[in-house]
Amino acid sequence: MFTQDFNTDYFILIIAILLLLGVITTKFSSRLGVPALVLFIVLGMVLGSDVSGWIYLDNPKIAQLIGVLALIIILFEGGLNTKWTTVKKVAYPSIVLATLGVALTTTIVALGAKIILGVGWLESFLLGSIVGSTDAAAVFAVMAGQNIKEKLSATVEVESGSNDPMAVFLTLSFIQFLTTDHSNVWMLIGNFFWQMSIGLLIGYIAGKLVTKSINNISLDSSGLYPVFAVGFAVLIYSLTALIHASGLLAVYVAAIIIGNSDLTYRQSILRFNEGFASMMQILMFVILGLLVFPSQLMDWDLIWKGLLLSIILLVVARPVAVFLSMPFFKYTFKEKLFISWAGLRGSVPIVLATFPIVAGIENSQLIFNLVFFVVLTSCLVQGSTISYFAAKLGLEGIPKPTSPHTLEIVSMGKANAEMIEFIVSPNHFLIGKPLKNIRFPNNVLINAIIRENRMVTPKGSTEIKEGDILYILTDKKSKNELREMLKGRITKEELA
Repeated sequence: MFTQDFNTDYFILIIAILLLLGVITTKFSSRLGVPALVLFIVLGMVLGSDVSGWIYLDNPKIAQLIGVLALIIILFEGGLNTKWTTVKKVAYPSIVLATLGVALTTTIVALGAKIILGVGWLESFLLGSIVGSTDAAAVFAVMAGQNIKEKLSATVEVESGSNDPMAVFLTLSFIQFLTTDHSNVWMLIGNFFWQMSIGLLIGYIAGKLVTKSINNISLDSSGLYPVFAVGFAVLIYSLTALIHASGLLAVYVAAIIIGNSDLTYRQSILRFNEGFASMMQILMFVILGLLVFPSQLMDWDLIWKGLLLSIILLVVARPVAVFLSMPFFKYTFKEKLFISWAGLRGSVPIVLATFPIVAGIENSQLIFNLVFFVVLTSCLVQGSTISYFAAKLGLEGIPKPTSPHTLEIVSMGKANAEMIEFIVSPNHFLIGKPLKNIRFPNNVLINAIIRENRMVTPKGSTEIKEGDILYILTDKKSKNELREMLKGRITKEELA
């Protein structure tokens, strides 16, 4: 895996450099107008054997392992931050895009590959199935912080989090067709429905069980709760995958259930997973960059074929798949156009592209190089223009206040107390009320208010304003009553 002069100190130095460069890259990528994940891939290519020669990686199984572990963390973090109220509104169109949309994209790309590459039909459909699905890691990374209508961003995110079973099903099916003389089509179709249904079921049940476990266990340190949650995420994937169902789908569904439940140590878990997911994105895309040998990509025949396939995917296959999959859903023409453009490819296609190599498929290296070229083009072109595209189509959302993360939010288990963060939304009934006139539940106290990125010391005369971030200390007995009050389920007369 590494060069012969590798030693422990050398390896630790490389890890330190990767982490620091990854964080710095994330900081400045928006100023450069380039998604950070593209720069991570380039960083991996530079560190690889073809350029600097620091790291030599040619083992696709190691890349698969790292890629899957990273996807578990990324999907878990994405699910934790997905609102169930939003998911319900976009569930059906997202599922249709994750199934029918992937199948249509696969077919159109396969037709293009057959004409451009001149390979067999099975190899063409194998290539199409690998790039047929959008990628959760790329979508979550690029959509984060973008001012886009919630309905549209949720549609793309839920689609990317749930389309892995279809992509894996198609990829493994065509590999089986290529490697065996007798393939049972009906068994393959049954396997797909097994993956989807059991993945959903296990994810739902596991989400409920994990929530109960987190809320009922008493650990000595609050820092152990995020680790506890991540451990469950990996366990959910592994147990689901062992029975040949979709582990990634199970993790995503479980995370949505957990994130939308009344969860103790919520902020500690969310903050930890936010940083952990960012670190795994850095690691995964750098590793994927290491898998590629730039000397093999510097082939004009490969470049023009890869460019043609990218154009077919971006401007033909994806839009056609979106418009044919969503005729009966309430999306405008512009919204469908945006969803078409926001279907980024990323780590999942590259990880799937290692499957043919492991299986010893003919032309597998050509397929991998083409997939890498398509993914890089998608991230670079689509990822850097999503915000611009939304603005041009008039699909920008209403800016929402976000926490500046300037306060440590913890739950004090042994003190039976918890700190809750609450962002005052527009038209909330607390707006304009002085604190002294608000009748909070017993043992509840506002400790701090963040207003326009500055801290306001709470006093009796302090009035609540739209966009305020309230940090509220409550004992656990009063937490539910406080949440009901903040949701507006207690009348204004009761508060006055």
